[in-house]
Amino acid sequence: MDSDGTQDARGTHASPVPRPAGPPEVPAMPPLPPRAPATPPLPDGSAFLTWLRAPRPDAAPGVWRFGHRPRPAEEPEEIPTRQLLSGALIAFLVGWLVWSLLQNGYLGTWWWVPFDLIVPDAWRGGDSDLGETGTFIVYQGYELLVALAIMVGAARLGRWGEVWRRFVTPRFRRPQAQETPTAPEDDPAQWNELRAAGAADAAERLAAEARTGLMRDVDHARILRAWQGVRTGRHSLATFSGAVLKDGAAACLHPSGERDLPARLARHDLVTGQVRLGTTVDDARNPYAYRGTGLALGPDLLGTSLVAVGPAGSGKTGTVVRPLAESLCLHALAGRAAVVVVGAAGAGLGPADAYDVVVRIGNQDSEYDLDLYGGSTDPDEAAAVLAEALVGDLADPHPGSDSRRSTTVLAQLIGPFRAVHGRFPSVPELRQLLDGAPGPFAALRQGLQEAGQESLLRELDARERQMGQPGDVGGVLGDRVALLDRPAFAGFFDTSGQSRPFTLKALDHPVRVRIDLPQRGHADASKMLARLVLAQFTASVAVREDRSLFACLLLDDATGSVTPEAVRGIQRLRSGNAGVVLTLRTLDDVARPLRGPLLGATGCRMALSGLTPWDGQDFAEVWGKEWTEARDVTDRQIIAETPAGKAVHMLRRVITGKAPTARAVTVRQVERERWSASELAHGVPAGHAVLSLTDVKGEHAPPLLVDLRG
Repeated sequence: MDSDGTQDARGTHASPVPRPAGPPEVPAMPPLPPRAPATPPLPDGSAFLTWLRAPRPDAAPGVWRFGHRPRPAEEPEEIPTRQLLSGALIAFLVGWLVWSLLQNGYLGTWWWVPFDLIVPDAWRGGDSDLGETGTFIVYQGYELLVALAIMVGAARLGRWGEVWRRFVTPRFRRPQAQETPTAPEDDPAQWNELRAAGAADAAERLAAEARTGLMRDVDHARILRAWQGVRTGRHSLATFSGAVLKDGAAACLHPSGERDLPARLARHDLVTGQVRLGTTVDDARNPYAYRGTGLALGPDLLGTSLVAVGPAGSGKTGTVVRPLAESLCLHALAGRAAVVVVGAAGAGLGPADAYDVVVRIGNQDSEYDLDLYGGSTDPDEAAAVLAEALVGDLADPHPGSDSRRSTTVLAQLIGPFRAVHGRFPSVPELRQLLDGAPGPFAALRQGLQEAGQESLLRELDARERQMGQPGDVGGVLGDRVALLDRPAFAGFFDTSGQSRPFTLKALDHPVRVRIDLPQRGHADASKMLARLVLAQFTASVAVREDRSLFACLLLDDATGSVTPEAVRGIQRLRSGNAGVVLTLRTLDDVARPLRGPLLGATGCRMALSGLTPWDGQDFAEVWGKEWTEARDVTDRQIIAETPAGKAVHMLRRVITGKAPTARAVTVRQVERERWSASELAHGVPAGHAVLSLTDVKGEHAPPLLVDLRG
C-alpha cells in the first residue's frame, strides 16, 4: 500500500541521481546494553494489550500521560507531621484514660443504662437461660462495643485515618494493574473504527495479531497513520484493507522494512507520541498538579521548538537529544515524522542502523554526501541558503540588516555557471570564481556568449566590476568557502552527479537522517555546515506539500548557528508542522541582541544545572514574574505593668531564657521572579533542569524543576 509509511524515503535528491535500494552499509556501532522494549513480546500478547489499554487521561502540557493519575490543581492544606502525630497520641491516651476510668467505676455506672434497657432480664445472672458462658459473652460483648465507640471517637479526634494514609499505606502500596476497558466498543484492541467503516475483516485480522503477540507499538501507530490517510481521502479503503489482510501487523511498512529500533534507551508511548525525559520534582516551586509526575515531550511540544542551555557534562546530549532522536525515529518508522539529527562524530546520537541515511562529512567511507545547495534549482534560492551558511554569523544582528549583499554576490556567479554547465559549481569551482581567477571567468563568459544569455552576462560583468572594490564581500565569501576546500572534504559536496547527496527536500517522506560533523580539526567548517543544515531545513519545510508529517531538526551544539535569519526561520516553523531542538553550552555563544529573540521564538526553554548567573538572568527575564503570598512575622516584646505580671514575666524568662514576646503576622501579595538568576545558577542540583513548555495550541506550563534521571 502506498501510504504515508511506505513512501520512498531513500530518494533523497530532487535531481535524478542513483537511489540506493536499501539502507547504507556503514561500520557497525559498538553494541549497546540490552534494554527492555516498550512492549515486551509475549506469546499471548498480554503485554501489548495491557500497554494499549492503559489509561491515558488528558493532562497539562508535559505530563507523562501513560497511567497518569491527575492531582488537584491546588495543594490541600496538610497538618504538620509533628502536630498530627502528637494529636493522634494524645487522643489515644485520652481514650485509654476514659476507658480505664469507666472500668474502675470512677465515672459511675451510667454507661450500663443502655445495657439494662435493651438486654432481657432472662439473659442476666448466672442462672439465666444462656448459662454462665452465654452471660459472660453478653457482658463482654457490651463492654467491647463501648470500647469500640470510645476508640472511634478517639480516632476521629486524633485523625488516625490521616496518620494511616500518610505513613502506613505508602509502605504497603503495590503497583496496580492497568485498567482495561469494560465495554467492547471502547476497547482499542478491537479496532472498532475500522469495523464501523466497513473493514471488519481487516479489524478482525489486526485484533487477532494483537492477541497472539504479533503486533508491536510501532505497528499500531503505523497502521493508525495509514488509516488516517484513508479517512482524509488520500488512500482508498480497499487498498488499505487489502494490505492489512495480506500482511497483518506488518502492513504499510516503512521503506527500510524495519518495525522497531535496534535498541531503546528511553521510555516511549506511541499512543500519545511522548517520550519520558524525567520526573517533576516534588518541590514547593513546582505547581502542585505537576509534582511527582513524569515529564514527557512529544511533537505537540516540539512543534514550538526547544532550546536547551547547559555546560559540558550537564546532560544535554544523553538526557535530552538522544531520547528525542530515538522518539522521532520511532515516529518515522510509524510514518508520522521526518527527523534530521546533527552532531559531532561520536557524540552518541544513536547507532547507525537506527537511521536510513548517515552522512559522515569528512569520512571517505561515508555512503552519502551532503547537497551544498539544498536540492534547489533556483540560483537565487540556492544563493540565499548558501550565503546564510557562509557568512550568516557575520551579519549585523540588529533588526533591518541581513546578508543580502552576500546573496547577490553568490547569485551573480552560480546563476551564470548553472546556465552554462547545467549544474551548480563545486566547492573548488566556486572558490575560483569568488577569488576572481581569470581562466574560469573567461570560460564562463564565453559559454554565456555562445548561449546568448545577455542578462546573465550583465550579472557577470557586475560581479567583475565589484571585485576589488572597498566593501566587496566576495573576498570574505572566498575565505569561508576555502574552509570547505580542504583535502579532508575532497569528494564531498559534489555537484556532478557522481555521489549520492542527501538534500532536505526529502523531508516530504518519513526519513531518519544523521549528519556527523567533523568538529575535530575543522571546528569552523562544522559551524558553517550546521548553519547550512539549519538554513536548508527552515527553507524546505516551508514549501512542503504534505504538512501532516511532522519534521524536526535536532542540532546538538548550535554554537555559531543562531543568526538573525535563523531566528526568523524558527518563528515560521510552527505553522509548517515542524520544529527544531537546539543545545548550547552558554547563551554567550549567541550574539547579545539575538538572545532575547531566540528565547522568544522557541516555545520550550530548558536551563540545565551549572548555568552561569548571566545566562540565568536571561532565562529569569523571559520567564517573567508571578504574584505570590509573602508572610512577614514580627516579634514584639510584652511589657508588664502590674507586679503580678512582672513576676510572671520574670519566671518565664528564668525558665525559657527569653523575654516574653507577642508575634504579629502580616500577609501580603508581592510580585517575584518565577526563578531568579541566582536560583538557576546555584539552586538546580546536578542532573536536574528547569523547563518551561508551550504546545502548538498555545497552552503553557510554567518553569518546572525536573529530575532528568528519574
